[in-house]
Formats: sequence, C-alpha cells, structure tokens
Amino acid sequence: MENAGYIALSRQTALWRQMDQIANNMANLNTTGFKGEHELFTDYVAQVRTDRSLFKDKVAFTQDFGMVRDLTEGALQTTGNSMDVAIKGDGYFTVETPSGQQLYTRNGHFKIDGDGQLSTSSGEILLNDAGQPVIVAPNETEFTVAKDGTISTENGQIGRLKLAAFDDQRALKKVANGLYDAGDQQPQAVNAPHLVQGMLEQSNVNSMLEITKMINVQRAYESAQKMIDIENDRQRSAIDAYAKTFS
Repeated sequence: MENAGYIALSRQTALWRQMDQIANNMANLNTTGFKGEHELFTDYVAQVRTDRSLFKDKVAFTQDFGMVRDLTEGALQTTGNSMDVAIKGDGYFTVETPSGQQLYTRNGHFKIDGDGQLSTSSGEILLNDAGQPVIVAPNETEFTVAKDGTISTENGQIGRLKLAAFDDQRALKKVANGLYDAGDQQPQAVNAPHLVQGMLEQSNVNSMLEITKMINVQRAYESAQKMIDIENDRQRSAIDAYAKTFS
C-alpha cells in the first residue's frame, strides 16, 4: 500500500480511540465528580523512500500520544442530603481503601458504614486531618459540615475532613469509582477549603459538545475511508493499465 493509504489508516486508528474516549465521557455524564478526558494528537514524521525520489521523503502520520483531563469544576446540584458534600475550588477528599492505600476523590456522596465510620458509596473510609477515620456515634443524628471541613454533631466537633491538593492534578491516575491514585506526588494541604453540605459536584461533561465531537469524528473517519478507497481504485487502475500493455 502507498503512503497515502498508511496515512489514512493512522488517522482512522486515532479517530477510533478518540471515539472510545467520547463514548466514555458520555457514559459518565451523570457520574458525580467525573472529569471529562480528551485525546491529544500530533504528527508523527517518518522518512520513507518512494519510487519518485532517490532520497527519503518526509511523511506525516497521525499519532494520538496521550490524554488530557478537563479539570473544570462541575456544576453543584442540591440534594438535601446532609451526607452529601461538594468541594468548591481546589481539593480532593482523602480516603483509605481496605488494603490501607490512600486515594483521592471529588465525589462527596458519603454514608455511615456498619462500624459508624464515614465512607464513600463504594466503601472507602473517609479520613480526617489526623489521618484517622471519621466516627459518628449511633445516637448522633445532627450531622453538619462547615465550610472549612469541620464536622460536628449535637455533641460537638468530631473531626475535620482531610483535603488534598496536588501540583499536577492531570498526573493523578484514575482508578475505579471516581478515585485517583497520586502515585509519587505528595499531597499538600488546601489553603482555603470551601465545602458545601447538601450538594454534589456533577460531571463536567458537556453532552452537546460531546455529541458534536462524535459527529465530527464520524465524518473524519468516513473521509479517511474514502481516501483509502480512492487510493485502492488508483492502484487497481494502474495495475490494469500496466497489464494491458503486455497483453
């Protein structure tokens, strides 16, 4: 196959992966705290030898070399549930998995587990600023969270939520259930936390924008396929013409 075909195939491969990313964004349209992700594209320049030149020509292929996470804050939705807490601005809640690993999340939909510990909906334990679980006594019914993360009941303060900030948020590795792994990054304290009780941060995915991107990707894929078909027809015509000269 000539270079034109290879270029078109590289474009189709990148578009296929972009469509997968768009589909994932759409699937998480209603996921609390979800941050949309987008493919990054560039040209991959290779030198190839052609039948028209004694020297190698430069040919640019399409290459999707990574993904970028949109860190735009999602809209806040009122739930009326005192266990729901949203973060306005910078910061992540710090949680601990059953294996003892610390992870981070923007999903503030919490519950009280069977041991009286404040936890995520998927079971990770929410930590206070001392690195300990937040315990709510069985007889405590008034649960409030202040702007700075201080948690109180009718019996007084029971702790303060541990919020973490990072120099490079896009380097956080996404894991299951809206959680992130900081890897080698060291979490830092949030200087001026702003928590809102009774609200949740919605996904920042714009459905209309994603649908528009999906249509554009589909059209681009069809254009690349048309280019491949034209190149294939050109080669067939050239072969037929060449064969007729010797028939």
